[in-house]
Amino acid sequence: MLDHQGDWKKSHGCGNLRASDEGAEVILMGWVHRRREHGGLAFVDLRDSSGICQVVFQEAMSDRVRELGAEWVVALRGKVNLRPKEMRNADMPSGDVEIRVEEMRILNESLTPPFPIESFHQGEVGEDLRLKYRYLDLRRREMQDRMTFRHKVVLEVRDFLSSLGFREIETPMFIRSTPEGARDYVVPSRIHHGMFYALPQSPQLYKQLLMVAGYEKYFQMARCFRDEDLRGDRQPEHTQIDMEMSFVTEDEIFDVVERMLESVFKNVIGQELKVPFDRMSYQEVMDLYGSDKPDLRFGLELSDLSEASAQSEFKAFSGVVENGGVVKGLCVPGGASFSRKEIEELEKSAKTYHAKGLAWMKVEEGGLASGVSKFFGGSAGDSIVKTLGANAGDLILMVGDEWETAATALGAVRNALGRKLDLIKAGDFRFLWVHKFPLFGWDEEKQAFEAMHHLFTLPLDEDLEYLDSDPRRVRGQLYDLVCNGVELASGSIRIHRRDIQEKVMAVVGIDKAEAERRFGFLLGAFDYGAPPHGGIAPGLDRLLMVLDGGDSIRDYIAFPKTLQAKSLMVDSPAPIDEEQLRELSIEIRKKES
Repeated sequence: MLDHQGDWKKSHGCGNLRASDEGAEVILMGWVHRRREHGGLAFVDLRDSSGICQVVFQEAMSDRVRELGAEWVVALRGKVNLRPKEMRNADMPSGDVEIRVEEMRILNESLTPPFPIESFHQGEVGEDLRLKYRYLDLRRREMQDRMTFRHKVVLEVRDFLSSLGFREIETPMFIRSTPEGARDYVVPSRIHHGMFYALPQSPQLYKQLLMVAGYEKYFQMARCFRDEDLRGDRQPEHTQIDMEMSFVTEDEIFDVVERMLESVFKNVIGQELKVPFDRMSYQEVMDLYGSDKPDLRFGLELSDLSEASAQSEFKAFSGVVENGGVVKGLCVPGGASFSRKEIEELEKSAKTYHAKGLAWMKVEEGGLASGVSKFFGGSAGDSIVKTLGANAGDLILMVGDEWETAATALGAVRNALGRKLDLIKAGDFRFLWVHKFPLFGWDEEKQAFEAMHHLFTLPLDEDLEYLDSDPRRVRGQLYDLVCNGVELASGSIRIHRRDIQEKVMAVVGIDKAEAERRFGFLLGAFDYGAPPHGGIAPGLDRLLMVLDGGDSIRDYIAFPKTLQAKSLMVDSPAPIDEEQLRELSIEIRKKES
């Protein structure tokens, strides 16, 4: 029989009781975590959001206590007693005390949970099961700690930015569709027949308009929606720490972000962060690491072996160089011990990024051996060994192709080696600013230019002249913040003049009439004294994952979606009623295969 809470009021959190509370009369409320009997007494670990406390029932209450199952909700009235010294639990904050129960009320029962509400090793409980019963998963101490961690980071960021004069301003969720790289999630309008809103991929245009409006320093914990293929560090909806500033330079934006993270590290995780962060251009970072988001916790830098390869007898590489491509290489210390199978696994990583293959040679006391070594005799082989600083027992890996493919493919091999050789030290944070990205990329399929990030980035001053004559040479005032191989933030100095914005749009095939139709509100705002401005948007969920050493942002979001963008808990997305479809004048057609 269930009881009512009645006039009882919870007096303490279970995890907050200490030896100093000895003798206090308390009322606790929470969930039955564990129950056991010993020596005529019944012991229950009672849990609430503050932690766990041991409560003790006298034999007179044993019949009712035996009813209790895991996750039943109870209210208890009793007195705080010190545990005997030999029975105190140093691993539990409330482990010095126990509650001698005088009265109990059972507030609700529970079915047997589909998994234990306690810590378990990764893989012991499937993620789909955890997501289906997310309200139970969130009861676990590990998940409660993560949600508390998220709260503390958000609070620290808000306090820090507010102290610098930033104002938190909300921007609309229903906006006009302005594609920014991913597909938009669209929302049909019932009132405006045949019209659609889009959910924002970011507040990009609105924060620029706030700068035009004279607010100078804006931030927002912005919800963003992107219909794109998912992975461990992506979700269809996520949160970014969105910020924008007027009359600002790239250096000033870097300084704000560095000091913000310095404050988070110090006040949330109790760790000093070395600032300022290193900086590298896109060209430099791709040449050295083969990635625009390199993991700097280990070395294995890439080198250019084009000159030596051009002198070799290896036609595959000399032909690449002759046709304007490059040969990139790296040295794996001690890698000569790798088996052919291990090298083939590394080659798979290279081919994933469109390399035609992965050439290799082992370094021995007498010179190069195995793999393609027979083509690299004499000065060509000597030059490669010298360039890479290779020693006997090392392994040389090489990719020849056009520059981006060669660098990216060997960069993927580098990342695989970092994991294979266990070169990554836990708890190490290596931040890097990557800037001076190309403003445009070339789409081979469409035979057209496209924006590398978005259309609203200001070109570098020295590259403005190439907008008309040679767009491939134009670099943008773009910058990414990278930590441990994860892109944490992306931003840019924005275009604030109509003439430059129209030129950038023209490069990607948007003429003046189309620009006016799609972005007239922004271009019109530029006609009314738009100030120079720029901003950045660190991803909150990714930041939490990196700071906490996690593997997936789903563990830092209360109610995430699966990799198929589904909510298993509420079974969405789901069909809607025919009546709703009729109101929206929408007809569902069978998808063509």
